[in-house]
Amino acid sequence: MPGTTADSPGSPASPGPVTADDLDRAVRLAVDALHGAPDDGWDGKAGALDWSCWETCEHLGDDLFAYAVQLGPRNPPLEGEVPFVWESRRSGGPHNAVHADREAGPAGLLQTLEASGALLAAMVRTASPRTRAYHPFGVSDPEGFAAMGVVETLVHTHDLAQGLGLEWEPPADLCARVLARLFPDVPVPEDGSEEDSDSGPWAALLWATGRADLPGRPRRTEWRWDGTPRPPRP
Repeated sequence: MPGTTADSPGSPASPGPVTADDLDRAVRLAVDALHGAPDDGWDGKAGALDWSCWETCEHLGDDLFAYAVQLGPRNPPLEGEVPFVWESRRSGGPHNAVHADREAGPAGLLQTLEASGALLAAMVRTASPRTRAYHPFGVSDPEGFAAMGVVETLVHTHDLAQGLGLEWEPPADLCARVLARLFPDVPVPEDGSEEDSDSGPWAALLWATGRADLPGRPRRTEWRWDGTPRPPRP
């Protein structure tokens, strides 16, 4: 199968803060993987989603854009989203503010994804750690929005890889950090080695987001993360 496997999938480091560099890394790995997709595969279904691969990639870029703009105003909103128009282009399709020009092809689509990721990374780097902004899963801080962006990137690239016939396994340390930040109820596995990939941090993240079973744990049919800020680390 065409594709690429994300780099450094070895044992995760002790979970620490999620950073703009983590987001940059996740988006870079995703774009590198998706560049291996066949041009004629983008209208096919993205894994278990009801959206096409093209729509799912647009949605991912839209997620990253939406998180960036939440952090942008001088006084970020705490009770709702910055009022861009989010709309679907077909019944059942994702509601996006970001849409890629189909005439630019898959390369142009991936460029919009990369640009949205860069916007969010820049906002995370420049916003005060004291900044708070609205998200329906809890008012969050810049680190929380970075973690959300990493989760969206990792799991939607999983959906895309399934639909496009690509290999995709992101680094265990990235998965461990976003699990610790956004899913405090999900134990972070200590062993993320290749030999134990079915029970490592990536498997746990797929389970946490309703995309896989774990031994002794049925697949989640409903889930949400907790984006609220964490107490300062010692």
